[in-house]
Amino acid sequence: MAIIDFRSNEICGKIVYYGPGRGGKTTNLVTIHRFLGSQAKGELLSIDTSGDRTLLFDFLPMDLGQIGNFRVKLSLYTVPGQVRYNDTRKLVLKGVDGIVFVADSLAIRRERNIESLRNLRDNLSEQGKDVSKIPMVLQYNKRDLEGGRIPILSLDDLEEDLNGDGGYEAFPASALVGDGVKETFKRICMLTVANVREPFIRGGMKLTR
Repeated sequence: MAIIDFRSNEICGKIVYYGPGRGGKTTNLVTIHRFLGSQAKGELLSIDTSGDRTLLFDFLPMDLGQIGNFRVKLSLYTVPGQVRYNDTRKLVLKGVDGIVFVADSLAIRRERNIESLRNLRDNLSEQGKDVSKIPMVLQYNKRDLEGGRIPILSLDDLEEDLNGDGGYEAFPASALVGDGVKETFKRICMLTVANVREPFIRGGMKLTR
């Protein structure tokens, strides 16, 4: 749930990049941080664990408008990919307003994609949240390997595994090259800001000190 900061006149939302280890979550955030303007973004921070890490930074999406007199500030996070850091995943998910699920297109990671999505749903359910009520987009990463020597999953396979009912928008991408990163990012920002704004509009809430 978004947090209202009356000191800075900001409503703070949270976007989490989730998915299996080595799937491209970190590369997404590094790429996004690089292309954002210096005035719109905060410092890219890394919380390191033994063999895995969480990245995060804040930014102000100036082109997505305001809620009343309040600016919307979004915080971007990644979660550790390794299962042994599930407690950290749960902590990062607290207060989430939007999710990007980054799937690995490598054929050998097929089961890890499915397990990671199931883990996301389980962790949200444990916190009393329904994944269907939170804006989420899918990113099918590592599409630059298509046609190469390493077997990768087709887009149809990924859709069948992770988006069987077609309920989520999905973006083919290569976080390493940069393809599809901006498109994924822009879409989840739009969905998240709309979701953060909706309760204020629906309830006619007035933001006053």
